Amino acid sequence: MKSATFKLGDACEFIRGVTFDKAEATAKPEVGKVPILRAGNIGEELDAQNDLVWVPESRVADKQCLRRNDIAICMSSGSPEVVGKTARVPANLRASVGSFCGIIRPRQAEQAGFLSFYFRSPAFAKQRDAIARGANIQNLRFSSFEEIEVEIPDEQQKIARELEQADRLRRTRRYALELSDSFLPAAFLELFGDPLEDRNGRTSTPLEDVTTQITDGEHATPQRTPEGIKLLSARNIQNGFIDLSAGVDYVPESEFLRIRKRCWPRKGDVLMSCSGSIGRVATVPNDEPLSLVRSVALIRPNPDRVVSKYLEHYLRSRYAQAMISRSANQSSQANIFTGPIKALPCLVPPMCKQRHFAALVMQHERLRATQREALRQAEHLFQNLLHQAFSEPS
Repeated sequence: MKSATFKLGDACEFIRGVTFDKAEATAKPEVGKVPILRAGNIGEELDAQNDLVWVPESRVADKQCLRRNDIAICMSSGSPEVVGKTARVPANLRASVGSFCGIIRPRQAEQAGFLSFYFRSPAFAKQRDAIARGANIQNLRFSSFEEIEVEIPDEQQKIARELEQADRLRRTRRYALELSDSFLPAAFLELFGDPLEDRNGRTSTPLEDVTTQITDGEHATPQRTPEGIKLLSARNIQNGFIDLSAGVDYVPESEFLRIRKRCWPRKGDVLMSCSGSIGRVATVPNDEPLSLVRSVALIRPNPDRVVSKYLEHYLRSRYAQAMISRSANQSSQANIFTGPIKALPCLVPPMCKQRHFAALVMQHERLRATQREALRQAEHLFQNLLHQAFSEPS
């Protein structure tokens, strides 16, 4: 494949973001003012609708207005993950970017698609990390960009089309997954109604009355080991699942045997984060041995009164979350202790309706597993194509 190597300074024009006084900016549009996008508006797609500020149009030069195929970039941030983020501009906009951002404008329209993917590639990320400055605030300088060399092949437009198709596929997969998030809350409201809007005065019972055990995890500092039996804390409890990606501690079997005398999670138990970010709820999916620390509460449903999946989603409902928040100890760090958890009001519908909802949850979780795998494959395809397109020559 034939290609030519360009310096970015030859292939692109670099335009600084708009500088303005905070006093002259408004949070709402006004006549004679132009919207300004900031770092939070730059993601995989450009968000030109939310979290904008408006500044006098006299502050915005003509060339600072966003044009179709421009690339908006975050130039300065306290977060290394944010600096260097880019998003392609889909159409001419009467808008610009703030001073912590900038605009990359390809000089040739036919190179715009290819270059927009270059700025999202590992090859650019490597260059970005090399030129970022600042121990706390990460800064990029356009003067450093100008000397970066990029290889642009003759088949750049074909490559850009393939990347665009792969990118569109993964965004569609992600959107489908996000859309399915709304199904179970909607099904719950359809079956059981919303207690916050209920005027029929349905009665509730203390959570303690529909469970066989409510406790929290180990209060003392457990002996930790590099591997062994998982020791879960509040950070591992997310709504609907146990999250190990946030990091997980381990304890030896001897420590597990000691801790389980107080708290031994089993399949079907409901776990709740009860310190810091309180009220996140997940059901234990299997009988894998687990230990808990104080920041996680264990709620064991009485199978004659309540179904695990109903209880999980009830505790995630707006009503239950309001009750959890009201029962929390709001000191420097929010906590909810076992006493208030036991006293939480629980609405207990007929078991047949609970079982019907649990069956819907199982079907939905199978669908979600299929959707997550489809998204994983789409992400893998896009990243492979991106790597192939911008890999450094050996």
